[in-house]
Amino acid sequence: MFESPDKIFSDYAYFSSYSDSWLKHARDYTKLMVERFGFDIRSIVVEIASNDGYLLQYFKERGIPVLGIEPAKNVAEAAEKAGIPTIVTFFGTQTALRLVNEGKQADLLIGNNVLAHVPDVNDFVKGMKIFLKPKGVITMEFPHLMQLMNENQFDTIYHEHFSYFSFITVEKIFAHHGLTIFDVDEVPTHGGSLRIYARHAEDASQPVSQRVMDLRTREEVAGFGSLEHHLSFTEKVKETKRNILTFLIETKQKGKSIVGYGAPAKGNTLLNYCSIRSDFIGYTVDRSPHKQGHYLPGTHIPIHSPDTIRETKPDYLLILPWNIREEVMEQMSYIREWGGQFMVFIPEVKIYP
Repeated sequence: MFESPDKIFSDYAYFSSYSDSWLKHARDYTKLMVERFGFDIRSIVVEIASNDGYLLQYFKERGIPVLGIEPAKNVAEAAEKAGIPTIVTFFGTQTALRLVNEGKQADLLIGNNVLAHVPDVNDFVKGMKIFLKPKGVITMEFPHLMQLMNENQFDTIYHEHFSYFSFITVEKIFAHHGLTIFDVDEVPTHGGSLRIYARHAEDASQPVSQRVMDLRTREEVAGFGSLEHHLSFTEKVKETKRNILTFLIETKQKGKSIVGYGAPAKGNTLLNYCSIRSDFIGYTVDRSPHKQGHYLPGTHIPIHSPDTIRETKPDYLLILPWNIREEVMEQMSYIREWGGQFMVFIPEVKIYP
């Protein structure tokens, strides 16, 4: 049973601007795009699923016209307040045609961590084909299925996501809609993501790089063309669950206290799959005031302000958004004052003194 996208995104709790590392990623990306492709005040940069304007603000600072497309009204309002023009709608062929009829097309069309959220990926990619200027560039970032499986990142599989993509699959989908992937970067965000660069198939100005051919070959050799390779992931996940529960039981039997850091979607997958509730994790904390005072779905673990950590002085802090582990450990380094330790459960149980 699926919830409708309208219900999920009508009041969305994730605001990108609360992650320092993600803001740095956005600044670095903006600099790279301007230097590589020469976007300037004559260009228009459009981001699909633009959230609170966390990325487009850096193009705007350079005087480049921007437009956000964001389905979550509450998040789009935050972007508008920050001076980022934002349309509240889902993206697909209908939205693309409407914008083209209004005289709008993108020189740079961006989609970061949106591809997995799309229920009809063909309509989405077809819409990008329509909305892209003849010499325009598309970049999309999404978690890499090969990395997800290699690093046991099963907690990134959650209800907002309809799909998980290998490079081979994305290349086929884009080609079907007249788009050519001409380059690819492997980036560290979200535990290992791909940033693909695409253009119109009829635009030969950007030659296909060696990186595209190399990654395609690596995936083929790894077995991403076979069902058996994907099925082998199941037992690996079950073994991880058993190890996590063993650690938690033994730790609680020693009288140690454990709390969480963060309230990310990946954390909900992990905690619910492993049946971890407040008998193991007393509470979790999150920097976003939009999450504080609520409970994690399913597990009903309360979400507090990070200040609560200083008051209760837990023995262990479980970092649920493990992909920003270093950032969290720097922010919360003071737990070492009372002998507190950090830990993550993905790809395996690991303690950081």
